Amino acid sequence: MKLDYRLTVLVGLGFMTISAFWSMYDFVIPLIMLKAFKFGDTMAGVVMSFDNILALFMLPLFGMLSDKTNTKMGRRMPYIIAGTAMAVISMLVIPYAVIENKLGLFIAALAIALLAMAFYRSPAVALMPDVTPKPLRSKGNAVINLMGAVGGILVLGMVALLAPNKDNVNYWPLFLVTAGIMVAGVVVLKLTVNEPEAVKKMRSDSAAMGIDVEEAENDDQTLVTHEKLSREYQKSLIFILLSVALWFMGYNAVTSAFSKYALVALDIKASQSAMILMVASIAAIISFIPVGIISSKVGRKKIILLSVVVLAIVFGTASFYTAFNPLLFVSFAVAGIAWAAINVNSLPMVLEMSKGANVGRYTGYYYTASMAAQVITPIISGALLEHLGYHTLMPYGTLFIGLAFLTMLMVKHGDSKPIAPKSKLEVFDALD
Repeated sequence: MKLDYRLTVLVGLGFMTISAFWSMYDFVIPLIMLKAFKFGDTMAGVVMSFDNILALFMLPLFGMLSDKTNTKMGRRMPYIIAGTAMAVISMLVIPYAVIENKLGLFIAALAIALLAMAFYRSPAVALMPDVTPKPLRSKGNAVINLMGAVGGILVLGMVALLAPNKDNVNYWPLFLVTAGIMVAGVVVLKLTVNEPEAVKKMRSDSAAMGIDVEEAENDDQTLVTHEKLSREYQKSLIFILLSVALWFMGYNAVTSAFSKYALVALDIKASQSAMILMVASIAAIISFIPVGIISSKVGRKKIILLSVVVLAIVFGTASFYTAFNPLLFVSFAVAGIAWAAINVNSLPMVLEMSKGANVGRYTGYYYTASMAAQVITPIISGALLEHLGYHTLMPYGTLFIGLAFLTMLMVKHGDSKPIAPKSKLEVFDALD
């Protein structure tokens, strides 16, 4: 069996709209707080962390609610459409509030936009495993990550063209184009993907491979079940979620503080440090699809363990740089590939332990682990940078990546099961 790349790309439009919003949010909102409302760094940091704190509670909640939803358009689509509509309407209030210098309206509109994004993020991500058989989900997640990167690149390119100059606070063009990308993506998704039919086909294909046979025998798209994981599966789930938290703590600390680290510890200009991180992002984007294909053949856990080791080596050796070195581009390109391999496989490992009835809940678990790390790690790493020095950044990243290797060794379930060909002809088809 092969992945339906057309369907997966179309399903990925939902995640593309999410990435488009967050790329705009991360770039524009700090500038608005600085230029328009004169926020201090501490207050700005509190506002910028609000989305991660909100995600800790909202993502699992709306993931579970979407699991139990049953409509003619499917389980996830109502959340994607309603969430996008709420996000677009509220985000378009923000540039108006900025121009009119209405701080209260700005905060209210921003809060509603963040709630709207939390409303549909888990359902949008859960749509891919809903329509993709378990053995193909690493490939599917690679496509979803690639679509997310496309959304981010579209917005960053738009920012480069439309961002206002230093003294200008007119952000209407940026918000309008981002809203347009989000609306267009969701409209195409709704018009081209029949969620109930796609889910039904996935269940039929899975049953033909002996996977979750009972789901194909039931026409109810929700299939809410109270079946509990066995003790061994629970242990694997806990350790994979702990691993997710640990590698996010290590990687996020390095990437979020790298511009300051490069300036203070390496005496590197902002343009050079940005280029280094861009190389890592480009390397990750290029590697998504190949990594997904390789992981389906080699196994998710093996690829993750290898990638964790590579990432730890990159961060560990990076601590020996004392000034700019062209090898930094090579190091961070390798780090980008390793990080892509980890992300492509970690969510499918979590979802491998789920049923079709609770994919949204398990998607929420994954995001709770990753978001919790992104709330905690800036505080811990920031304290180390401030009180001990910037030389602690790379060892800090290496330590948590190394701990993730140890916890991943304890994961015994969640790997992809090979698809046995039904005939000798399928063996040759699989080699295409």
